[in-house]
Amino acid sequence: MIAPDDRTPGFGVYVHWPFCAAKCPYCDFNSHVRHQPVDQERFAAAFAAELATMRARTGPRTVTSIFLGGGTPSLMKPQTVSAVLDAIARHWTVPQGIEVTLEANPSSVEAERFRGYRAAGVNRVSLGVQALNDADLKFLGRLHNVGEALHAIGLAREIFPRLSFDLIYARPKQTPEAWEKELEEAIGHAADHLSLYQLTIEEGTPFHALHAAKKFAIPDGDHAADLYAITQEITAARGLPAYEVSNHARPGAESRHNLTYWRYGEYVGVGPGAHGRFVEGGRRVVTIAERMPETWANLVEARGHGIVDGELLSRSEEADEFLLMGLRLAEGIDLARYEALSGRTLASNRLSILQGEGLVAPVGNSRLRATPQGMIVLDAVVADLAR
Repeated sequence: MIAPDDRTPGFGVYVHWPFCAAKCPYCDFNSHVRHQPVDQERFAAAFAAELATMRARTGPRTVTSIFLGGGTPSLMKPQTVSAVLDAIARHWTVPQGIEVTLEANPSSVEAERFRGYRAAGVNRVSLGVQALNDADLKFLGRLHNVGEALHAIGLAREIFPRLSFDLIYARPKQTPEAWEKELEEAIGHAADHLSLYQLTIEEGTPFHALHAAKKFAIPDGDHAADLYAITQEITAARGLPAYEVSNHARPGAESRHNLTYWRYGEYVGVGPGAHGRFVEGGRRVVTIAERMPETWANLVEARGHGIVDGELLSRSEEADEFLLMGLRLAEGIDLARYEALSGRTLASNRLSILQGEGLVAPVGNSRLRATPQGMIVLDAVVADLAR
């Protein structure tokens, strides 16, 4: 069993495995393809060294979640995963039953490897399925087909207590009817959690160049809004309501680690390109690691960490981030915590205008949330409140 959510922001540990078998054309994450085997023992040792440096900076903490992301962490050997989890447990208190998530791609799934991850301590898997038809999987550059995706989902449901998988919608020529059918099928396979993202064109990706050259088109704003509305309606009706803009879960199955981000908790980030945000000396610090895997490993071996950038956040910056993250959640934000971070209350005139427009709503006397209409234009809502 995974420990229940205690509603606190939490303290998470994020570990970034930067390697992939292939680079997807829509992806702007820090991922790298290597045509020779990766020296996993070297990277496991580097993770352990950087974790030790982070422990010296955070002091003793109790970890509430661990997330192995990427890249493609399911390319790691189970022994590598075990070594990383053991290193985390050496440096902080890791209670039994906390959520330990590993991202996996269906094309790299093997039953033996899944059982090895489970034995190492992983109790939740997040599968990058992305589509349930082969034509769109090929368009998205995925290495698996639908059959392999369903096989991976079945294995994960058999081996792990918790499972999530991702789908990308608002794909070229995707009709509301086609998305509704695909979403219903996905819910039929889902255990307790789905992450459903609209396709976005990120600068620097192959899709960005292809889209600019008009090689394909994605749904316009109104069409995308219709697909978003269908997503909310169907998932809610089927018992997986949105608890965050793009994430849906049966009550109690929400991602603890992602809730740490959205509730503006603290987290350590280790690995190439990883970001961290935690309180050090009474101030919230941001850490950013070197993105190139081999350069990062060289830095860690030379000085104990690969951090190359970061900053101290001001109170107003913390408050703005708290708004930006917290209003993504269906539960909204704690107004008293906003006031403690910012040193002021939200402007009553702006709140009144946004409430009148049906974009935000109070939750009792202590919280504020974005309405379904407000979620669609959330960036504008946050910008208005943060002025």
